[in-house]
Amino acid sequence: MRLTTFTDYCLRVLTYVGTKGSGPATIDEIAGHYGISRNHVMKVVLRLGQCGYLETTRGKGGGMRLGMAPEEVNLGALIREVEVDTELVECFESGGGDCRIASVCVLRSVLHEALEAFFAVLDRYTLADLLAPKSDLARLLALPQPGGA
Repeated sequence: MRLTTFTDYCLRVLTYVGTKGSGPATIDEIAGHYGISRNHVMKVVLRLGQCGYLETTRGKGGGMRLGMAPEEVNLGALIREVEVDTELVECFESGGGDCRIASVCVLRSVLHEALEAFFAVLDRYTLADLLAPKSDLARLLALPQPGGA
């Protein structure tokens, strides 16, 4: 399975905002620090705001902050929410798609089990886990070091 760029950017935005910690982060900051399109970041921020992962404020002095504690942002739940298509193969579609052997195919159940295992691992982690190397993240993203160092 390959996650979409959108999901990747969702994880990057949350990591940036969580690493920044103090003060709101802006779309321009995030786009600049990661070298990604401002328009992509805008779409990601909109979706993360709709889902409650970010709190956004418009206007001068505006920006975004985490909408919940990093420990509450479960990676499996987040990816299920923002990833548009987790169907690994056509037969995962409602009605089995157009596969002639879908009714007896063992591969379908094997792939389903593998997908569940993939999400089971993600379910064990939170944004807090991604933020564990906070000083290193801050250095690489050119942010002030946590604790003012």
